[in-house]
Amino acid sequence: MKRSTRDEMVVVTVAKELVDGDRVFVGQGIAIVAAALAKVFYKREVLLLTEAGIVDFTPFRAPLHIADPTCTRGYAYNCDMVDIFSTILGGGYATVCFLGVAQVDRYGNVNSTCIGDYYHPTLRLMGAGGAPELLAYLPKTILTMRGGKFVEKLDYTTSPGHLEGGDSRVKAGLPANGGPQVLISAKGIFRFDRETKEMYLDALFPGATVEEVKAEVPWELKVAPELRPVELPTTEEIDFIRDFDPTIAMGRRMSFDLFAMAMKNFLSRGAAKPAAAEAAPGSGEEAKA
Repeated sequence: MKRSTRDEMVVVTVAKELVDGDRVFVGQGIAIVAAALAKVFYKREVLLLTEAGIVDFTPFRAPLHIADPTCTRGYAYNCDMVDIFSTILGGGYATVCFLGVAQVDRYGNVNSTCIGDYYHPTLRLMGAGGAPELLAYLPKTILTMRGGKFVEKLDYTTSPGHLEGGDSRVKAGLPANGGPQVLISAKGIFRFDRETKEMYLDALFPGATVEEVKAEVPWELKVAPELRPVELPTTEEIDFIRDFDPTIAMGRRMSFDLFAMAMKNFLSRGAAKPAAAEAAPGSGEEAKA
C-alpha cells in the first residue's frame, strides 16, 4: 500500500460522506477532488453543480475556478448564478455542500472572512461567497479544516451553523433539518449531537490521539463512546487522487504557490499578446513609413 498524505486522507474521508442521490455544490480544492472520487471512482449516483451555474457534470481534472470550462464535460446544462441560488438552492433541489473553514466553534458556526478585528485584521480571508446561503439552507453540509482553528468565539461569523445549539436554528427562522453534519480535520472526524448540536469527536486518523485533538480545542470536547479509527486510503484511491489533482499530495503551501504561479503565467501571456502585435515587423508606424 502506498503512503498517503493527510490531505489525501481527508479527501477519501470526505468522499465517503456522499451517498447515492446527493445533489452537491462543489468548489475548488478538496471539494472537487472528493466529489470526483465519489462520482467517478466509487460510482456513486451523485449530481454535481458549481456556484457559477454548471449543472450535472463529470469532472476529469481539477478546475482552476468554479466557472472553469473543464467542468462542462458531460454537463446537463448551464445557467447563471442567480438561477443557481434562487431556483436550485431556493427551490430545494440541492442537498449537500462542502465548505472549508478558517475558524469553527463548538456548534459548527464558520468564519471564512478575517482573523482578528474586522476593520484591522491580522489576515483577510476569501470571504463569504455563497457559503452563508449554503450552510443556512442545505440539509447537509460537510465542513473541512486543513489549516484552520477551533475557537470558543469566532472573530467573525461568516456562515451560520447550529448557532447556539439546541433549537436555536429553528428559532432564527432556518430549516430545522439543516446545518453542518460533519467536520473533517487533518486528525479526525467530528459530528454534531442530534439534541444539543454540539460537536464531538467521532473517529481518529491513524497516528492521531485524543489528547492531541483535545489540545487544539478550547472547550471540553466530548468524545464518542466507541471511538473508531479511520481506514487508510487504498493504493487505487491514492492513484486516482494524484492523477486527478497532483497538487493535493503536495500540501496546502506548495499547491497555493503552484496555483499562483499558473495564474501569473496565464495572465502574463494574455498581457504580452498586444505588445507582441505592436512590435511585429511591417505593422504600426513601420508599415506607414
